Amino acid sequence: MYLKTLSILTVTFLSLLFLIMATFMPGSTTIVASKTDDPDLKCLAQAVYFEARGEPFSGQIAVAQVVHNRVQVKAKSYCAVVFEGSSRRNACQFSFACDGKSDTAMDKSAWQRALMVAGLVMDGNLRDLSGEATFYHATYVSPSWSKKFKQTTSIGNHIFYRKM
Repeated sequence: MYLKTLSILTVTFLSLLFLIMATFMPGSTTIVASKTDDPDLKCLAQAVYFEARGEPFSGQIAVAQVVHNRVQVKAKSYCAVVFEGSSRRNACQFSFACDGKSDTAMDKSAWQRALMVAGLVMDGNLRDLSGEATFYHATYVSPSWSKKFKQTTSIGNHIFYRKM
């Protein structure tokens, strides 16, 4: 219970810190994501941005954790995991990667936040809020594959799963 409370407080603190930085010191948010030349950081940030930018901070972290957990299981790069199956229209692992739309972030503040989340998750600085999930979907869909997995948590508009 103590660790869960501590993690919630940490996520809340980081979220508030970033909000203050973005509001009062817009240029300083780029400091948070100093490794933007790292392709894996960019790929993970794209997943966070396009899959969860409207989600609460904890939901963005959980989405990043799903990608991170898949990287650990599959022993692949973040880019290989994020863009797996992207050559097939609407048949990839992360919908943004094969929806035919631009993968360029337009909201600079949300992009900086996605870079920060990606960096924190890649560096192992956050507890896994997804419950060790390797899959998730939006609450407004009900994919058939979800019945084969154990639900771990629900955050914002996403439900998270792992293999049983």
